[in-house]
Amino acid sequence: MASSCLALVGYRGTGKTTVAQYLARTLSWDWVDADVEIELAAGKSIAAIFADDGEKAFRDLEVEVVEQLLDRKDTIVALGGGAVLREETRKKLRTVQATVWLKASVETIEGRIFGDETTAGRRPNLTNAGGRNEIVTLLAERTPIYTECATLEVDTDSKAPAEIAEAILKKLGLAT
Repeated sequence: MASSCLALVGYRGTGKTTVAQYLARTLSWDWVDADVEIELAAGKSIAAIFADDGEKAFRDLEVEVVEQLLDRKDTIVALGGGAVLREETRKKLRTVQATVWLKASVETIEGRIFGDETTAGRRPNLTNAGGRNEIVTLLAERTPIYTECATLEVDTDSKAPAEIAEAILKKLGLAT
């Protein structure tokens, strides 16, 4: 039986953390940002993990942390954009109540990432291309994986976080 945990997946800048907060408030559940929990476990920022230890070490830690988070009850978990890259995480996602893919266009993602210094500064480039080219490349690579994992897809373009959360709750039959 699926746990009473909702997982939010999608590329960075699609609103996972913000929407998680809205969902949690509406359902009176907890919420957690997997990236923050990874930083706490490592004792350093994601950018520092990538710089000091490399992407493999980051992804290894991410699998461990996410597995624990997805075991929580009555919790909304906002996963990092690349968390679905590992089979272990995809397998674990099959055990939760729902995995919601927050989708957005390249233009929307670009505007959100580079319009928010906190987001832009916290996240390392994952390719040599960086910027828009990185978004286009990684989104093309990850879209089939997000599709595979998702039990529900929600477009976040031109929508406020509260509107996105309400659409999720309605589609899951949890709207109040």
